[in-house]
Amino acid sequence: MRLDQALAQMFPQFSRSRLSGWVKAGQVRVDGQSRKPREAVAGGEQVVLEAAVEPETRVVPEAIPLNIVFEDDALLVLNKPAGLVVHPGAGNPASTLQNALLHHAPELAALPRAGIVHRLDRQTSGLLVVARTLEAHTDLTRQLAARSVKREYEAIVCGVLTGGGRVDAPIARHSTDRKRMAVREGGRSAITHYQVTQRFRAHTQVAVQLETGRTHQIRVHFAHIHHPLVGDPVYGRRLLLPKGADEALRETLSGFRRQALHARRLTLRHPANNDEVSWEAPPPEDFLALRAALAEDLRRHAGD
Repeated sequence: MRLDQALAQMFPQFSRSRLSGWVKAGQVRVDGQSRKPREAVAGGEQVVLEAAVEPETRVVPEAIPLNIVFEDDALLVLNKPAGLVVHPGAGNPASTLQNALLHHAPELAALPRAGIVHRLDRQTSGLLVVARTLEAHTDLTRQLAARSVKREYEAIVCGVLTGGGRVDAPIARHSTDRKRMAVREGGRSAITHYQVTQRFRAHTQVAVQLETGRTHQIRVHFAHIHHPLVGDPVYGRRLLLPKGADEALRETLSGFRRQALHARRLTLRHPANNDEVSWEAPPPEDFLALRAALAEDLRRHAGD
């Protein structure tokens, strides 16, 4: 068997790519000798693994408040507010969730991206899970790859949907605008399920469940079926007002400047004991105010 294959069986708490990197770095010794990942082992050798992830030194800890929903030795689950970027990147070098996590738990500097295993768009609110150990990071990454992590969202979209459905459409980078994603032939598989939870006069509230987790998936898929999310600055349409909308509703809709999307529920297997665990977080005030304004408009025109 190849050394990296054998190591993956011996140390299942670490990914094969990470183990291979440690072998290449000389942090794995077989019978006292450095080896290459592809070299064969026969069985009976003594393997010593002395490795550590390089601490993250480029991202500076910052005292940014976090709404922590759950925390133990392996996991940290938080309710991210809209407007908070998950990790530093072009145009957002600081004041991100990653900066906040490194201040809250400095030991996360030893993990890739401070333990962040999935992300939410900047203007999407809701639940995120963060690994606190390398073993938990590997386990959560595998769960995400196996599509066993359940992520449920609430969204308000333009137009009136007649029922629930499933969008199965591949997603890739837009052909001309590299900051956007698009449904494109040859893109990565992307599947979104949705159910109608409330219909308004010109909008619909939906419960959404991701089967895959592509960049901007929910936003792209609903725009693809001609029901973009309310307030989406990238994939949305011009302001949609129901006929006879009063000034209060006009102000609420025109003032909602982010995609109306909230990660409401998160379910996964706890890395420490494999028990199924789940958390919920109610939508933030701006989302609730939008929903209430649409419901009031529906009530006022119920007899029309």
